[in-house]
Amino acid sequence: MYRWVIGILVSSMVSSGCTPKGGAGKRGSDELTMVVGTYTNKGGGKGIYTYRFNQSTGECSPLDSIEVDNPSYLTISDDNQFVYAISELKDEKSAVHAFTFDKQTGILKPLNSRPTIGGGPCYVISDGKRVVTANYYGGNVSTLPLRYDGSLDSISGLYEGEATGPHPKRQARAHVHCVRFSPDNKYVFATDFSSDRLLKYAVHPKDSKLVPLADTIQVEAGSGPRHLTFSPNGKYAYVIGELSGKVTAFSYDDGRLEQIQSIVADTCRAEGSADIHLSPDGRYLYASNRLEQDGIAIFEVNPENGTLAKVGYQPTGIHPRNFNITPNGKYLLVGCRDNNVIQVFERNSTTGTLTLTSEIELNKPVCVKFAQ
Repeated sequence: MYRWVIGILVSSMVSSGCTPKGGAGKRGSDELTMVVGTYTNKGGGKGIYTYRFNQSTGECSPLDSIEVDNPSYLTISDDNQFVYAISELKDEKSAVHAFTFDKQTGILKPLNSRPTIGGGPCYVISDGKRVVTANYYGGNVSTLPLRYDGSLDSISGLYEGEATGPHPKRQARAHVHCVRFSPDNKYVFATDFSSDRLLKYAVHPKDSKLVPLADTIQVEAGSGPRHLTFSPNGKYAYVIGELSGKVTAFSYDDGRLEQIQSIVADTCRAEGSADIHLSPDGRYLYASNRLEQDGIAIFEVNPENGTLAKVGYQPTGIHPRNFNITPNGKYLLVGCRDNNVIQVFERNSTTGTLTLTSEIELNKPVCVKFAQ
């Protein structure tokens, strides 16, 4: 169930980010529907939670929740009518789920579920024609066609990663961690964590299957590429290495990625870097780090060539596995899994720095998404 923070002392008094009033009221132009995935095992949440979040004021109110096992990552369809979430489990219970989504009320209703092969799905995307999952323990990528009503069909394609990296423990078996559509929607890129490379697939406009392409992109050996993001203008891509704690920057043009820089995000070398996002205006890049000195590294982006310069580091709660930035760029919200809070930071659009303004208490929050 929900528990709300009335006031928390974090350097200075920080007010509660959510109140139980007016959750399903009339939406304004600045009001978003926030959808949050949680871990449900070992005292976690009940599943997926929805909130009303005002991206102008930072005010938040609860809407609804639905029971799902370990929905550690989810995605909202472009038309805001569906949510696709994974159940990150190691056994035969691992799955991807489809829900109808009412943006006004935040209510999710189950459509259907499909098992994933190999276990441990940890990332999911959709382009309205198919759903693509990255399966960490399975070490593969799977595609599932979408039916006319938004529900999932059976797996149509399965694509294996490899384990050729030098890390004796973390890269001993194949792990795939993230999948992303390219800005032109012609390709899917996957982070092949255990072989220190990015896999590339061509997207067929009609067939749900992906076409594996031979020109994979290597990154630093032992880096463990985890998450990938593209710049708003589509000219650059950035990958966070979980093991190396480095951000690798690439130029992007019609499926071709050319490395232009590598820069440290985690100076502790804790081997726990996690998520990576750009501000909506593309001026700043943020990368989360866990396990030691948990926080978010802040980089300024050179608009001329896409390179990065580190400008700050913002400490967060424990284990900031995932975070997101509101569409207007004003707030950055971090799921601090082991503190059982979502921290709400206000962004300075000029300097890129962050100021903690409130916290939303929720058991083991992991993934934060917005529908506008």
